[in-house]
Amino acid sequence: MFVNVLGTQYAVLIKKYDEDKAFERLRGYCDGVLKTIVVCDPSTFPGYEGEPQEYLDACKKETLRHELVHAFLDESGLEACAVTVDGSWAKNEEMIDWIALQGPKLYKAWKEAGAI
Repeated sequence: MFVNVLGTQYAVLIKKYDEDKAFERLRGYCDGVLKTIVVCDPSTFPGYEGEPQEYLDACKKETLRHELVHAFLDESGLEACAVTVDGSWAKNEEMIDWIALQGPKLYKAWKEAGAI
């Protein structure tokens, strides 16, 4: 699957846990150089055995939203240009999580208010 991120096509790959060493530390990642978002299939993640499909689907969507936020910041030039001594605010995982988790609620509120 491909997704348009500010005019740039990103490949979205869903891989099994054992197909990518990065999943030992992460549930997913965004590669701004290769224009690829990789998400771990939560049904293959250790400790998720037996979880309901609804939960697994929600985990995958949450991770995908998180990595898409990284892609949008990267394509905006913010991840590379926001570097400070303490690191880039645009790579702050807490902020990325907030946007990814609250994004659907923001969209719903904007839609209800006629702002979309």
